[in-house]
Amino acid sequence: MRTRSGRGDAHARAVTGAEHVQDERRRAERPLDGRWLALGKDGRLTAYARTAGGLLRWTEIRPGGPAWTGPDFFPVAGLTHLSVTQGADTYVHFVGRREVPKADGPPAVDVIHAIQYQTGRPVTEWRSLGNPHKDRAKAARFGIPSAAVSASGTVYVCARNAGGGVMLRRELPGGKWGPWTDLKGSGAQDPVVATADVAGHVEVMAGGQDLVMRWTQSEPDGDFQQVPNTPLAVTPGTLAALETAPGRLTYYWTDPGTGALVGHRFGSWVLPLGGIPAQEQSAVLRASIDGYDCTVLAHRDVEGQVMLAAFGTENEQGGLWWSPTGERSAGAPALACDVYGRVVLGTIGADGALYIARQSGESGFALAPSQRV
Repeated sequence: MRTRSGRGDAHARAVTGAEHVQDERRRAERPLDGRWLALGKDGRLTAYARTAGGLLRWTEIRPGGPAWTGPDFFPVAGLTHLSVTQGADTYVHFVGRREVPKADGPPAVDVIHAIQYQTGRPVTEWRSLGNPHKDRAKAARFGIPSAAVSASGTVYVCARNAGGGVMLRRELPGGKWGPWTDLKGSGAQDPVVATADVAGHVEVMAGGQDLVMRWTQSEPDGDFQQVPNTPLAVTPGTLAALETAPGRLTYYWTDPGTGALVGHRFGSWVLPLGGIPAQEQSAVLRASIDGYDCTVLAHRDVEGQVMLAAFGTENEQGGLWWSPTGERSAGAPALACDVYGRVVLGTIGADGALYIARQSGESGFALAPSQRV
């Protein structure tokens, strides 16, 4: 499926929503890891980004836009990384890696977690989930955390440990957290990816040295079992997942040999998808386009330009064409569907502002010119 994008002169973009005084706290440095454009239960989209000293948030004023409010600033000291995920209940979860400098040696490193329960509402206090390593030198080598939320609302946090294995901690009924669990593995790359399917299973996957490691659940919220490693090479930091059929995930990553994007469903061949993405996750989305179930992909190329493609879900063999959007982004782009099912592309500009491009009303797949929020 060919895609078309609305390109516009950055100086001529319309400004939507209220204007805010810009200071360093309100200038985004980069988007969060994960799906940083989220649709709330009330039909409004919210976008998230990192800034000096904390989290930024923009919120649609009305479902479907085009006006937004923000950015709202939430201070979080010591962050080195921050990722976001959303459960079926639409609660938005933030999981971060925090470093506190110490005069007598390595910094103290822990994982922190917070929740936004409703669109536009405050973020809860940041709660420490600790670090499985008691030795501070090992704790300082703990990896980048990511999270998934099962259909029951159970939160799973996973990360690479100091020895290259994978650790997992899950929320228990009543809001308490269980202990860190060692899933084993060896040579895991950052970040480990956790993904929940509609049936409530969570799958964990990590790239390694010319192999991928994967852990699955036989029943919702059950124990994890490691499946045999698969001899595939993954460029670190590029792994992304999308549920493309009930209970079946398709993984996308950059092949280190060719520099191009590939797709893979376990039990089948690796599918070349072309493009030359930057060394980061691509944005992945399922959407209905002209009544067809489609997968939409977006990534930054090595020069920072955002590229877009759409094709029939699980029909990568039918071919896809990468179209330049005319946008540049300071970090990975985001994709979401708005309350009307239109595809929305989010980017963070070099000026630290949020830019939104929305699917136009034309037939096929085209985006209207982006707007600076």
